[in-house]
Amino acid sequence: MSFTAQVKDELSRVDPQGDAAKHAQLSALLHVSGTLSYYGPGRYSLRVSTETGAVARTMIKLTHELFDLETPLTVRHSVLHKTRNYLIEIPEQEELEDDLIELGILSPGRGLASGAPAQFLKTEECRRSFLRGAFMAGGFVADPRGDFHLEIAVTGEDYALDLVRIASGFGVTARINRRRGYFVIYLKSYDEVVCILRAMGASFTAQLVEGVRGLKKQKNAVNRRINAEMANIRRASAAGTDQTLLAAEAERLIGFSALPPAVREFCMLRLANPELSLAELGQMCTPPASKSAMYHRVLRLQELVEAARKPQDGASN
Repeated sequence: MSFTAQVKDELSRVDPQGDAAKHAQLSALLHVSGTLSYYGPGRYSLRVSTETGAVARTMIKLTHELFDLETPLTVRHSVLHKTRNYLIEIPEQEELEDDLIELGILSPGRGLASGAPAQFLKTEECRRSFLRGAFMAGGFVADPRGDFHLEIAVTGEDYALDLVRIASGFGVTARINRRRGYFVIYLKSYDEVVCILRAMGASFTAQLVEGVRGLKKQKNAVNRRINAEMANIRRASAAGTDQTLLAAEAERLIGFSALPPAVREFCMLRLANPELSLAELGQMCTPPASKSAMYHRVLRLQELVEAARKPQDGASN
């Protein structure tokens, strides 16, 4: 089961409180995923196709609770994709037009209604149910182990704008993108994905996303520490190699016996331990020296070697 299907399964178990909230959820379900057919004055049929059993169960349950409509269900199997498809048909029947008007899908005498029906958006419970129905019908949410992304695809720009306004009432700033004839409301922020999941009633999924985010933060922190340590190791290794070459050149041009005692000690320790950091090398000195003191010895060694090189450079010229 995909992560989106898991979320929709959880939402299917949320019971809207009151008939108005049930009407709001069913209205969104039918508007977003339904295909309406018109046969003449007052004659309609509706067909809904979904790959999610939870959506089919919810739609049939609400339809039977609110209206006395026939809703035959056909389950089709795809051998190629190994998936099921649920086809719900609401055939032409005498009371269907009135029910569609009651659901805000039809406007009396004007055909299809545009935008979300205002009568189902008056209370917070209705707005939550409306969002829930729209997501169950046309929603997708990415597995949080990858990206944080949630979207709802609908037809009709007015409808999309109304969904954005409803979401904003729950502290969510959604955006709209047009894609293949649909208007897609989408969120990419972790906080907003969690917020809208809670608003729709998917509390368990919201907790799961929060847990995944915590693991991601821990993993990122560990990766940052490892990267920093690896970078320090690479810098220390490169510095150790340069200092080893410098000490060897000092022995050839100057001779250790002619070097100041502290610089001589550094050279001998560095040649014997090219892999150690300056701080580790300082602990081997007698008495132990700080990293800063060892760095100053390196600078002093560089000055001595550069001075010793000049006569040779002049001779070569």
